Amino acid sequence: MAPSPRGSSFSGVLLLLALSVALLAPIPAAATGVFRVRRKFPRHGGAGEVEEHLAALRRHDGRRHGRLLGAVDLPLGGVGLPTETGLYYTRIELGAPPKGYYVQVDTGSDILWVNCIRCDGCPTRSGLGIELTQYDPAGSGSTVGCDQEFCVDNNGGVPPTCSSDSPCQFRIIYGDGSSTTGFYVTDFLQYDQVSGNGQTTPSNASITFGCGAQLGGDLGSSSQALDGILGFGQSNSSVLSQLADAGKVPKIFAHCLDTVHGGGIFAIGNVVQPKVKTTPLVPNMPHYNVNLKGIAVGGATLQLPTNTFNSGANQGTIIDSGTTLAYLPESVYKTLMAAVFDKYQDISIHNINDFLCFQFSGSVDDGFPMITFSFEGDLTLDVYPHDYLFQNGNDIYCIGFLNGGLQTKDGKDMVLLGDLVLSNKLVVYDLENQVIGWTDYNCSSSIKIEDDKTGSTYTVDAHNISSGWKFQWHNSWILLFVITIWRYIIF
Repeated sequence: MAPSPRGSSFSGVLLLLALSVALLAPIPAAATGVFRVRRKFPRHGGAGEVEEHLAALRRHDGRRHGRLLGAVDLPLGGVGLPTETGLYYTRIELGAPPKGYYVQVDTGSDILWVNCIRCDGCPTRSGLGIELTQYDPAGSGSTVGCDQEFCVDNNGGVPPTCSSDSPCQFRIIYGDGSSTTGFYVTDFLQYDQVSGNGQTTPSNASITFGCGAQLGGDLGSSSQALDGILGFGQSNSSVLSQLADAGKVPKIFAHCLDTVHGGGIFAIGNVVQPKVKTTPLVPNMPHYNVNLKGIAVGGATLQLPTNTFNSGANQGTIIDSGTTLAYLPESVYKTLMAAVFDKYQDISIHNINDFLCFQFSGSVDDGFPMITFSFEGDLTLDVYPHDYLFQNGNDIYCIGFLNGGLQTKDGKDMVLLGDLVLSNKLVVYDLENQVIGWTDYNCSSSIKIEDDKTGSTYTVDAHNISSGWKFQWHNSWILLFVITIWRYIIF
């Protein structure tokens, strides 16, 4: 039997997912609701690691960029568009009794999917030093039929080959040729319900997610293998959408990634403090597309062609926390670089894996200009030199903006803004009102979330999991991923 949803009056729940953002040794699973999450690539490295580190970043974003722009959903029963691996992964619990799975946390993906037992081509070990687990649908889960509502809604009708005993299938092929194929199941997602300030009690919700039966291409590689992907995209098949449609959550979430002190927050719910100015999302787009109006360097607006920021097929601007860096159309990139280095005409710049790198001593914030992106609705995004310049030992810095003209043909005219420009900002995705916004923020502090039913507010704090560790940015940082969920309770 499929687990049934629960329903009736509002109360708060809190799912705590601790994100360790570095290549560290495995850490034992913590108590219920607290999950360890890591970043695949440390942002800085020693002098001897510069080329290898930059090449890894470049390969990661190159694969992700191609998948984000070139993903194709074949009409086999699923509509999710999972893309290349996100920067962060967390441990979630599925089933009854629950089992843990390491999944990528990604705003550029839609569905939650995990590798299934007896999966063809799925890795059995990971170079990240974690233990992989394959999901067994024969436990507490049930297979979704191709004629069931979830499948029909996500396919725009009953699939032509559907029969009474056929599962709801999905197959996704990415721009680099890798793929995932499987079927949908329904089971419990475990989380913690807020029972008071700083107090939680275990709870669960019934969700439908993908059970991967076959992987192909890079997704089957063991080097950075995980159990699946947890998407926070806009489609009806996402976990966020399912919980919202069931009346358990508002369709609003936010993240705040702290690269200074190592803390951070990821929250589902209505953020009431701090206040955030917003810009409209471009309608009917699969990703978080916004209308970029201009770019300024050191307060001076760049003179760019009027059609530079047109929205449409293979154009426009995407906000994507799963991408490491930032990509600009070639004409914009060259103009931006000229402005950034305007007062350093004689500086020696070297190309390392398509990054512009140079030697510089002193404070980059004093020596280089701030870059400001302006969006519809008079919203701006300030990117400081310490954000867009990577220090790689021995006073070597590399620029985190890359030439989109070197990407896939379909992506060369797009602006893709990733983790580089989103760090140290509270970013709010309000899908109920179809807006996105941000503000500079101390991500190691706290935010306030409102319970829409009672009007009560809860303070959500950022924490480091192990206070005994001495924080060093170039080695590691810990991020607390907090999801605040409002759910109904059966009487």
